[in-house]
Amino acid sequence: MTGRQLARVSAINYRETLWSDVFPGNRTTVTCLKPAVRAVKTSLELQPEQRKRTVYRLDGGAGSDEKLKWLLQRGYHVIAKGYSGKRAHALAQQVSRWDAYDPTCWLGRVPSPVDFGRPVQVLVKKRLRKQDWKHSYYVSTLPFSSKTAFMDRYNLRGGAEVEQFRADKSGLYLSSRRKQTLQAQKAIVLLNDLGHNLLADFHHRALAESRFA
Repeated sequence: MTGRQLARVSAINYRETLWSDVFPGNRTTVTCLKPAVRAVKTSLELQPEQRKRTVYRLDGGAGSDEKLKWLLQRGYHVIAKGYSGKRAHALAQQVSRWDAYDPTCWLGRVPSPVDFGRPVQVLVKKRLRKQDWKHSYYVSTLPFSSKTAFMDRYNLRGGAEVEQFRADKSGLYLSSRRKQTLQAQKAIVLLNDLGHNLLADFHHRALAESRFA
């Protein structure tokens, strides 16, 4: 959406949209995180014990130290890509052992560079691109027995883009219906969510475990 940014929180297993909103295009993902988390907490009425079983998977745009600490202070689990490329490069220098994840990248463990107030695992990934090493790092409160399991779990977050954004753009014409004002565009997005979730409920109740699934 030109000049605007759509933010969305999704429950992939149920194909549902839990929350959507539209922000001015100059708002970054990191500034959208808190309103998203608060809205989901309210809509699902998440109690402290439930938040301890809730995991937020975040890409690099939302994985700042301040936002991760904010989530952990509220009892959530996280598995997130770190916000800083410079830190990722510095952490890569601390890795004593690299293990291949796939033919193009390698993984290594390092101590956490920040006190998040809770135990975390930190993983660094290096990838060879155009004869140069590119680095990224990942933080998780979940215990993993291997670096591969850690990265596999993080990569599951890509389902929202495939399951919802692309499907809504092609099937519900989300990217084609645009309004001039911000509030009107928000209304269009919420109507899209209603249609999306009605279809998701139909799939869950009528199509699951059938030959039409």
